[in-house]
Amino acid sequence: MTTQTLSVPDISCGHCKMSIEGALGELGGVKAAEVHIEPRQVDVTWDDDTVQLDAIINAIEEQGYEVAR
Repeated sequence: MTTQTLSVPDISCGHCKMSIEGALGELGGVKAAEVHIEPRQVDVTWDDDTVQLDAIINAIEEQGYEVAR
């Protein structure tokens, strides 16, 4: 199990929060995802055997939000 905080500078509202949390919730292996509008971060916990960080980042970016790397 891995937990990481990702910086997503474009998060600005409740819609952003719902969109990102919804996308990550549908991704197999993600155990928890919580978006914080301020400070524009996403806390994600996932099972390393099921999903990799790249897939999590792609799911966020497919919603239209760039992940700072």
